[in-house]
Amino acid sequence: MLIMRNRYLLGFFIVAIFLSSCGKGGQGELVGVYNKKFRNNRIPLGMVYIPPGRTLIGISDEDINNSQSSPSKMTSFSAFFMDQTEITNAEYRQFVNWVRDSIAVTSLGPSGAPNYFQAQPQGPAGSTPLGGTRNIDWRKVGNGSQLWSNKNGGYGSKLTDMYYSGADAIPGRNEIDIRKLRYAYSYVSTDLAAEGRNDPSKKRQDFIVTYTDLPDPSNPNHHPSIPVYPDTMVWKVDYSYSQNDPMVKTYFNHPSYDDYPVVGVNWEQASAFCVWRTRFYESVAVARKQPLNSRPEYQLPSDAQFEYAARGGNVKTKYPWGGPYVRNTKGCMQANFKVGRGNYSDDGGLYTVNVKSYFPNDYGLYNMAGNVAEWTITAYNPSAAPMLHDFNPNFTYVAKTSDSKYKKRKVVRGGSWKDIGFFLQNSVGTYEYQDEARSYIGFRCISSYPGTDISYKN
Repeated sequence: MLIMRNRYLLGFFIVAIFLSSCGKGGQGELVGVYNKKFRNNRIPLGMVYIPPGRTLIGISDEDINNSQSSPSKMTSFSAFFMDQTEITNAEYRQFVNWVRDSIAVTSLGPSGAPNYFQAQPQGPAGSTPLGGTRNIDWRKVGNGSQLWSNKNGGYGSKLTDMYYSGADAIPGRNEIDIRKLRYAYSYVSTDLAAEGRNDPSKKRQDFIVTYTDLPDPSNPNHHPSIPVYPDTMVWKVDYSYSQNDPMVKTYFNHPSYDDYPVVGVNWEQASAFCVWRTRFYESVAVARKQPLNSRPEYQLPSDAQFEYAARGGNVKTKYPWGGPYVRNTKGCMQANFKVGRGNYSDDGGLYTVNVKSYFPNDYGLYNMAGNVAEWTITAYNPSAAPMLHDFNPNFTYVAKTSDSKYKKRKVVRGGSWKDIGFFLQNSVGTYEYQDEARSYIGFRCISSYPGTDISYKN
């Protein structure tokens, strides 16, 4: 009886498998190949959802320079996520520490620090392991405190090459040589791919842009790796005759400034941060067996996206909070900027302030005007404005080291703590060179919304 029962069960499973295969195209029907389902519309931590819509973009208020460089145009936008605040010192420090620890662990190698490397994937039985290198196991590295320790199995004594040495060192201090903290990465440029898509002589390698410690001078797509540590000297060099030495020494690392916006970061460093943030998330997605593109890449907002988000869903508003005044009904300032002709303290901050100071706009975004101006991905070219599309407009150009300085200009938005009220307007932008860092320029990231959300209401 037991044997017969097992035979019946076996027959049942065979029939079930046959029927299920028929239901999935086993008889030649088109059923599609679906990707693994996962929650792809979750709002990323620290971001807010910016719904799709349209609004007037461009100069619609004061134009004191009479430049007429950005005519008002009704423009439509896809949905996207945007950081609720400017990137803080604490958040950017996570990037710096990751690069620091990555360089440290790599310098030790699998034989020097085997506990910090993932096991190498094995080939078929009796063959050699697959791949020539091992990846770092970041779950074991953690926050790096154990890595840099000289106790309980730490490797601090083996990392002396990471510190200033010789005449560069101050006696009695162990200080990380920040010149060694450089981030190398590669990506496929869709701009280059679009240019060469019909050229049969082009290969994929012609579209790959690489930032490396050993760039190939003959390859125009090779650039030096990116130094990640902020230029803290901006507090001194931006103002030759101002006593800002305490800011030079404490602003990026003192805990009192953890939730203040990071400054001293140029456009290239901000872009590198976005790439690292994308890869950092992808490493977790892979561990969860999600596809690499489970979330669109992080990047800097375009000039138009920044203005659209700053307006908070309103049309023809002068400032992110509406306007037309810079004070609220209680007489308090609505942003951190240079009041009048030079009053820095009336708004409550002489320099930068906490990124969640003042009230957010109607999208929940803080300091879209004032505090620090912010990098965008857009190249500055006033003559391009009339040619831009009325749907997700943008103009990009990644300048090479050898390019003219005029090709290195990037649009900066929002105005800062040292700017007068004119630059706080939603429609006003200016520029800075992509390789220049300032004490009044920071940034925030965006990420595209995957799909179309038709549930929002006008």
